[in-house]
Amino acid sequence: MIGAGRTRLLAVGVLGLIAAIATACAGTGVSGDDSGPPQRGGTLKYGLSLAPTCADPAQASSNQTIYVTRQVVDSLTDQNPKTGEIVPWLAQSWQVDPTSREFTFRLRPGVTFSDGTPVDATAVQRTYDAIVQKLGGVKAPLPASYLAGYTGTTVVDPLTVRVTFANPNAQFLQASSTPQLGILAASTNAESPETRCQSGIVGSGPFTYADYQQDRSAKLVRRTGYAWGSAAFGHTGEPYLDAIQFTVVPESGVRTGSVSSGQLDAVSDALPQDAPLIENTGGSIRTTPNPGVTFGIQPNVSRGVLADPAVRRALIPAIDRKELVDTVLGKDFLPATGVLSVKTPGYQRADAVTFDPARAESLLQQAGWIPGSDGVREKNGTRLRFSILFSAVFAGNQTILELVQQQLRKVGVDAQLDLVSLPESISRQNSGDFEATYYNSTRGDGDILRTTFSVDQRNLNQAKPIPALEQAFVGELSTTDVASRNRFFAQAQQQILDNGLWIPTIELSQAIGVGPRAHAVTFDASARLQFYDTWVNGG
Repeated sequence: MIGAGRTRLLAVGVLGLIAAIATACAGTGVSGDDSGPPQRGGTLKYGLSLAPTCADPAQASSNQTIYVTRQVVDSLTDQNPKTGEIVPWLAQSWQVDPTSREFTFRLRPGVTFSDGTPVDATAVQRTYDAIVQKLGGVKAPLPASYLAGYTGTTVVDPLTVRVTFANPNAQFLQASSTPQLGILAASTNAESPETRCQSGIVGSGPFTYADYQQDRSAKLVRRTGYAWGSAAFGHTGEPYLDAIQFTVVPESGVRTGSVSSGQLDAVSDALPQDAPLIENTGGSIRTTPNPGVTFGIQPNVSRGVLADPAVRRALIPAIDRKELVDTVLGKDFLPATGVLSVKTPGYQRADAVTFDPARAESLLQQAGWIPGSDGVREKNGTRLRFSILFSAVFAGNQTILELVQQQLRKVGVDAQLDLVSLPESISRQNSGDFEATYYNSTRGDGDILRTTFSVDQRNLNQAKPIPALEQAFVGELSTTDVASRNRFFAQAQQQILDNGLWIPTIELSQAIGVGPRAHAVTFDASARLQFYDTWVNGG
């Protein structure tokens, strides 16, 4: 069986960096806090900043939705939030063949879904088959990318399962820890994608759905008899909470006021201006940086002015990222310094991601974009203007982009903002109906670059193949050696910036406002909330 040392090497390339960041950020551990022994019972009242869009973890895209779905589904493995190490969960051990094409998992005995059916090798097979054959890349882009090249799952025996790929897929072990590849019961895998989203799913997690109102609210209740938690959890047995009530509170000030008044126990997207009120009433702000692709602008290179690579490259030095953080976000956030965040294995700092408006103007001038009478540049009668599609998945998005808009105008670029709902944003991204789009992608592995930028994956750039970039993705999938993978990730990041496929802005941090009644509200390795160890005063 694969040992812990090799597991660590396979999953993480910068453990020292991850550990340092995790230690520095509040709320990133799996243990409780210093307020006394945990109490059992009670309901945690949680305020989401955005409506949950789908009850199915495989189809969940926003952090707010994943906060809900993560609680009802277990994965084959987990990722330790402090070290990045891949640790047992539903699988108690695993083997990876030397070519990284076959992954064999030995499941824990005695585990059941909430409908009483067993979590066995057949359940794993049906879950992965359903993602590839029924959901696909449009409905489930992240898990579909994790299963790229999937040739099938073999039931070796009731508790042993082998997942096979046509090509090397070294990222899959870390992917097996994500909620998107969480294992689901046969009854769920038989449903249509739409039914899975709207009516809840059957998982083996520490909580189950008691009620789910699409785009409105969700209530989870404790799974009686739960006894197979992840090795990264802080205790064993059932979760402490009786229930979690999620409600949607879009307005930041209302969320803050609800925590300070005790109407809610915790809320998402607590911005710097919210901290004094929460802290003055005995609460706190818990933060952790997100791994993955930074927040940034992704241009559609197939249309409009962004088809010009010189324009795309010029946008990168035109943005003052420090001003974005200092003006809008505060000390718990970082300016982007590359395509990946610093917490991501394979992160590469990029000199190109430096504020240099003179360079931006020079690049545009050399490409023939000349300032017009109102300062907006023109070329052959075309104004240097494009729109940025975005949704309010993070509370600071609109304010950040309004400041970016002002910064770009100073170098002669007219950026228009196109705020839409999350479902509309996803629909238009999938159809290519945009000039540029703004978002981030979270994952604790540098392979998120392939998911985002490969022509065989999501490719919102609508780009044609870039040989050096695609070769980097083939390379990182072909080796479990950390140093080799990081070299391929560095090559990919350089190609992404050289071709202007991503214009980084800020690194996302999860900032959660927690009232005095709630304790051990913790983040997992991908900066999503895990409520298994959470408890509340008074039961």
